[in-house]
Amino acid sequence: MIIATFNVNSVRTRLPILERWLKNSSPDFLFMQETKTQDESFPSLAFQELGYKSYYHGEKSYNGVAVLVKDGIDDIDVSFGFDDGKFDKRVLTLKHKNLTVLNTYVPQGKSIDHPDFNVKKEFLARVKNIIDRKNDGLFLWLGDLNVAPEEIDVTHPEEKRKHVCFCDEIRQVFKDTKKSLIDVLRLFDKNPNVFTFYDYRVKDAADRNIGWRIDHMLASQKLADLAEWCRPDIEPRKWERPSDHTPLVASFKL
Repeated sequence: MIIATFNVNSVRTRLPILERWLKNSSPDFLFMQETKTQDESFPSLAFQELGYKSYYHGEKSYNGVAVLVKDGIDDIDVSFGFDDGKFDKRVLTLKHKNLTVLNTYVPQGKSIDHPDFNVKKEFLARVKNIIDRKNDGLFLWLGDLNVAPEEIDVTHPEEKRKHVCFCDEIRQVFKDTKKSLIDVLRLFDKNPNVFTFYDYRVKDAADRNIGWRIDHMLASQKLADLAEWCRPDIEPRKWERPSDHTPLVASFKL
């Protein structure tokens, strides 16, 4: 089973890229973040024509999460928001048989002295509550998690010590949140400078490989044991009108 995560930075703007990528890659599940569109404008018909069912919830210009499920995959249950009764358009949970996937767009936080930094930490605390309850089965937390956990996960780490996605405090919070989970990509690739995000503001960032690894797949031990491979696909970042993120893709023996 092929599972992918992709911060699309507007599903409607990125539709040509998604159509091209889905035809080439054909994942069983594609989890998306920052869809940035109201539900009535989500391009579900276009995905249906490609052989995918769509589950989505979003808002204009901000946030939004979705998952595409390949036709023929049944026994799907999708819910939105946290299971603590607080609704959030940055959280989607999919259950398929004995597999649970938590798809999140973790708030970026703006800066370490901004009130949104506390929102980011509170969001991760709520994720930890879910992980602590569900990590003993086939569980996967994925998405744009907006933290580069190690120095090898960002270009020029010495310049980013106070960045909201790399400062010591958020890296420790993230470590505590995911401590019972396995970083799937690092099972197969321990090399530095393997990235999933390339800032638009950096000229030729993807070609020069100047980036961040802030999109992740974190699996319970039982699911990690079933992983066959995991890697980012940098090519869509080089296509016309790309997202600033790349898809992160993994295969599991499910």
